[in-house]
Amino acid sequence: MRKVALRNLAAHKVRLALTLLSVVLGTAFISGSFVFTDTLQRTFDGIFEGQAQGVDVRVGPKDQRSLGVPNNIVDALAKAEGVDRVAPAVNGPVVLLDPEGKKAVQTGGAPSFGVSYLPPEKSVEDPETFVAGQAPTESGQIALNTGGAERAGLQVGDTTKVLIPSKGEPFDVTLTGIYEMPGTDGGGVLAVMFTEPQGRELFTDGSHVAYADIAAAPGVAADDLRDQLAAGLPNYKVQNADEVREDMKREVSEALTFINYFLLAFGAIALIVGTFIIYNTFSMIVAQRLRELALLRAIGASRQQVGRSVVGEAIVIGVIGSALGLAAGIGLAFGLSAALNAFDLGLPTGSLTVLPRTAIVALLVGLIVTVASAYAPARRAAKVPPVEAMRSEFASAGDSLRVRTIAGAVLAVAGGVLVYLGAQGTGKGSAVTVGLGALGLILAVLLAAPALSRPMVIVLGVLTKPFGAIGQMARNNAVRNPRRTAATAFALTLGLMLVSAIGILGASAKTSVGVLIDKGVKAEYVLAGPQMIGAPIGAVDAVRTQVPGVSEVTGVRFVGFKVGDDQIGATSPDGPIDPVMDIAMLEGSSTLGERGVLVGETEAADRGWTMGDAVAITSLDGKELELTVGGIYADSPLLGPMVVDPSVYEQLMPQSLRTNIFVLVKAAPGADLTAMRADLEKATEPFVVVQVQDHEEFKGAQGQQINTLLAILYGLLALAVVIAVLGIINTLALSVVERRREIGMLRAVGTQRSQVRRTIYLESMLIAIFGAIVGLILGIALGVGFLRTLRDMGIDQITIPWTQLVSVLIASGVVGVLAAVWPGVRAARTPPLAAIADL
Repeated sequence: MRKVALRNLAAHKVRLALTLLSVVLGTAFISGSFVFTDTLQRTFDGIFEGQAQGVDVRVGPKDQRSLGVPNNIVDALAKAEGVDRVAPAVNGPVVLLDPEGKKAVQTGGAPSFGVSYLPPEKSVEDPETFVAGQAPTESGQIALNTGGAERAGLQVGDTTKVLIPSKGEPFDVTLTGIYEMPGTDGGGVLAVMFTEPQGRELFTDGSHVAYADIAAAPGVAADDLRDQLAAGLPNYKVQNADEVREDMKREVSEALTFINYFLLAFGAIALIVGTFIIYNTFSMIVAQRLRELALLRAIGASRQQVGRSVVGEAIVIGVIGSALGLAAGIGLAFGLSAALNAFDLGLPTGSLTVLPRTAIVALLVGLIVTVASAYAPARRAAKVPPVEAMRSEFASAGDSLRVRTIAGAVLAVAGGVLVYLGAQGTGKGSAVTVGLGALGLILAVLLAAPALSRPMVIVLGVLTKPFGAIGQMARNNAVRNPRRTAATAFALTLGLMLVSAIGILGASAKTSVGVLIDKGVKAEYVLAGPQMIGAPIGAVDAVRTQVPGVSEVTGVRFVGFKVGDDQIGATSPDGPIDPVMDIAMLEGSSTLGERGVLVGETEAADRGWTMGDAVAITSLDGKELELTVGGIYADSPLLGPMVVDPSVYEQLMPQSLRTNIFVLVKAAPGADLTAMRADLEKATEPFVVVQVQDHEEFKGAQGQQINTLLAILYGLLALAVVIAVLGIINTLALSVVERRREIGMLRAVGTQRSQVRRTIYLESMLIAIFGAIVGLILGIALGVGFLRTLRDMGIDQITIPWTQLVSVLIASGVVGVLAAVWPGVRAARTPPLAAIADL
């Protein structure tokens, strides 16, 4: 039986190739995601190996967004027993400009930061290696890492400009040196080195540093010194060098885990689609081979041997397909890495990493999925009585659809109820309920699709009426075997369900943002900047002093703190809110008093706060403050859960991180808005990264961010759709083999080759449109259900992109025709007499 299975595979090379392809594509995505994230992880690990070299102990804040380590603690550390030397470090975000100050040096999302230089006699960390020039020695001089200097196109002696988001206008600097930064220069990182006094002036409040590196005195063990210092500094993070590096690795690993799950989720979708194609393929193969298998049974083969022969074929396909999928996944990871580098996203580069775990998972998943897909058809084939299977009419007979249709209907009702109930609430629990309902509806479609396909294809047959008898034949072919039609269409259904659900999510998010801006922003102009930088503080001062006709300029800033054990992301305006934003006060006034706080309606209700209550908050440094509730407002995503007054912001936010999320500019009555825009652009021109936007432009910029995310999702979903199209090709090719005698008879009675091809094309079109309609309906239902659970996140407008969905439906019909080209040509070439004589 082993020889029978192998020879059967060798005799049907096209069928083997198509089945292999579905396994390859599914496993390639999973192995590719592992290779990509493992490569990033190893590259980052290499980078971090070069960090904190020479450091015995590092003392830093528990949260990087805190004020840092106070100078008095640094001074105390220098006098502590067992300490030889202390090196305070400061850093903060910077924007490096070209010499004319007209353009920012792009890092593609990689960090762009400034640090202070410490000479070897003051430093604890191993000194930098300068490949050109020397370290800065006076204010106005800088050094750049090699990758940053190359990206900026600067050489030693060149002059340029630097912008500090938390300070005023850009200032001139001279490049005095270029130094190596181990492991990071390939990823777009830009590190600007200043003198220690200038670094402190630019990045600190004069009372804190970012962290302090410590060298132990001779004879003192680093771990002993760490434990000694940690006992006296319970509110700070005290680590040895290995712990510092492990901390960095852990943070990156958590970020990469999200990427890995994200990619694996889409790999699973591709694999699920591939599974149905494999299952469908084996079901058709077994159906076509029933007489052959029955003959084997008649000459003495047992049920177990017949079943094992089919499963044996699946094992061979699973092993070969998984191995090819592993190789394709490595290529996919290489392509993904190259694409991200081409888009300049600032990821470090390194050689591809293929761990044994990746190979094992890819091989096991591909093998298990393929064998599981073949098991049911193999079991069914083994149970067929030999004499019954030899009857020519048996191959076209099928079991009743009643049981699976009833089961599908029950699941549809249960799934629909769960989606409805979940959509009534918000948050994680509601989303999980909708997710369970979605699973029920998908299983319902899987089970009930054969019964559903008959009436739907009959109705869709109106599309083939213009083709006369050929169109009717195509419709009858699709209706005649509902199992095959449903299984072929299901892969496309699943893909388009996700496409339509994500399309609704994107359209609704953009509409919600637009409505939020239209209703919530009263200012005529918005000053915005890059996501990680925002609008620099200096730009606000420039507008206030240089632009006539301005009534109010209010910067909206982010600040973090804790309430109890919960970390809160609040906002703090540096001016009045009412003139620039439409804030609906339910109680109290929007005017913030000293140490006052405004609280969102939901936040106040959850915590039981009322007007005048004292609210205890804790800074990220562990400092406790008491605020007074001065007002409660209707929830606003623009303001977040809480709004604190500027004095609180000044106490809690590190100097280097102070910047505006955006700035709202309100015109005075009667002001010329066109002239004002020109004045705004002129005033903010020195800040380069600042964009002056009106309402529509601001909405468009937010929508563009959503489009970027959707583009990535659609790119990943394209794989599932490609697999679905291959499934249609596969199924149609196998159906041509199954109907070989029928096609031969049609040719014998005068049907032309072009008519045979047209029949296959139209049949494929009907199947594809059927699958697309079911997928779109399912996607709309699930998309709306999930969106309802996101109301508390500001996505409260549901928009269905009908133009996009209709375009997808039309495209599905076109895809159906294109997928049928090769099977149609193959069917048309069927020799009539040979086909009729085929037994």
